[in-house]
Amino acid sequence: MVSGFRGFCSILVLLSVLSTISLLYLASFYSHEQSLELGLGLGLGLRLGQNQNHQIDLLTFPSAWNHLSFPPNPPQKLLKIALFVKKWPDRRHAGGLERHALTLHLALAKRGHELHIFTASSSNFSFPNYPYENLHFHLSKPTDAGYLNQALIWKQFQDQNSSGKTFDVVHTESVSLMYTRSKHVSNLAVSWHGIAYETLHSDIIQELLRAPNENQTNHLTERAGKVVNEIKFFQNYAHHVATSDHVGDVLKRIYMIPEDRVHIILNGVDEDVFKPDYNTGIEFRSHFGIPETKTLILGMAGRLVKDKGHPLMFEALKQIFTENSTFRETVVVLVAGDGPWGVRYKELGHNVVALGPLQPVQMARFYNAIDIFVNPTLRAQGLDHTLLEAVLSGKPLMATKLASITGSVIIGKEHGYTFSPNVDSLKKCLYEVWEDGRGVLEEKGKVGRERGVKLFTATKMAAAYERLFLCISNGKKNHEYCKY
Repeated sequence: MVSGFRGFCSILVLLSVLSTISLLYLASFYSHEQSLELGLGLGLGLRLGQNQNHQIDLLTFPSAWNHLSFPPNPPQKLLKIALFVKKWPDRRHAGGLERHALTLHLALAKRGHELHIFTASSSNFSFPNYPYENLHFHLSKPTDAGYLNQALIWKQFQDQNSSGKTFDVVHTESVSLMYTRSKHVSNLAVSWHGIAYETLHSDIIQELLRAPNENQTNHLTERAGKVVNEIKFFQNYAHHVATSDHVGDVLKRIYMIPEDRVHIILNGVDEDVFKPDYNTGIEFRSHFGIPETKTLILGMAGRLVKDKGHPLMFEALKQIFTENSTFRETVVVLVAGDGPWGVRYKELGHNVVALGPLQPVQMARFYNAIDIFVNPTLRAQGLDHTLLEAVLSGKPLMATKLASITGSVIIGKEHGYTFSPNVDSLKKCLYEVWEDGRGVLEEKGKVGRERGVKLFTATKMAAAYERLFLCISNGKKNHEYCKY
């Protein structure tokens, strides 16, 4: 027990040191990002580079590629792309990784590239039909544990790679293609939607929130080992795409991957679906019987489970509803998604409306019906799509103070609110939102959307990935596409 406690303390000291270094680096980075957005840097396109007759090497560009402007038309060179993804998303139950794969690769197919998707077959749903002849699925039975059968997908890949044109580039969503195979592929890029180093932070939060009567777990010690393991095998992937600014920093400094192999491309969502629409918001509220007398509508969405922070949110709302009758009478909370806490929220009475899982079009209406989107997640991983959907819908954000969120999305008070993952901080933030009122929230929403359409659209994301794929195609540095 003593040795376990010492190990836990050692991990905390290590994280403290690493976090201090990270803060110093990120302070410099955020200053750079602000200059990008003010037009003093490179984020507004080629103008500065042209004036100074200076080219950027994209493979060493330190910021998110979303800040750059790539040609809207498809390139002259069309690629043959292999994608490895654990499962192709069911539109009704898609996690962030699957939604990323769907949004990105449909966009690339639409731009004319030939896509071959290696994924697991599913008995739960049939694959939808897409209007693209250049989109091909190669299905295989998953392992008993639900993972891609590496031997089968590698055989499929080799067969396709040797028939006709070879693949220009290979893309894997996380470890869908294991490092034992990826080390043989020089024209490969892997997208990380969460890494063990981030999860270690989440484990610390869970430990701090652990009730006195709950047993301490070994997650922290185990996770530290996983970080070390990842640092070792990540080197076997040729190029790494970080989906948040924070992860890009971690991959370079802590995972020690060379800078020219780490590229930050922030997630994007469909801007044609997620956009401001006042009338659909009114219709949505009317459909679910939300009284017009409510002066503040909070919205939450996603998996309603413990590690997404819903026990924390439940307790904060319960306390506020009990201690403040005015808050209780004027506020309503809409909760979209499924999970055990969807049932628990009903215990809070008519102030909380559990909507169940919603289709993307319904989700777009949901965002337009709320005044602010709240994400109480305890998982410090990736860049949550719900945050970006809300931003493009013109809504301000309220979220946990995690590096991936504060580094890429809520970069200042003008974009929304952040809180520490504990009940007191969350309650304080909820009261601040309530006191600010709709007028202030609408202004924050406008500021957030203005930035969001420059960074978080599917078009922006797809254009950045396309340029990266062109740059590293055939396993070599193609100067025509690697320069900006």
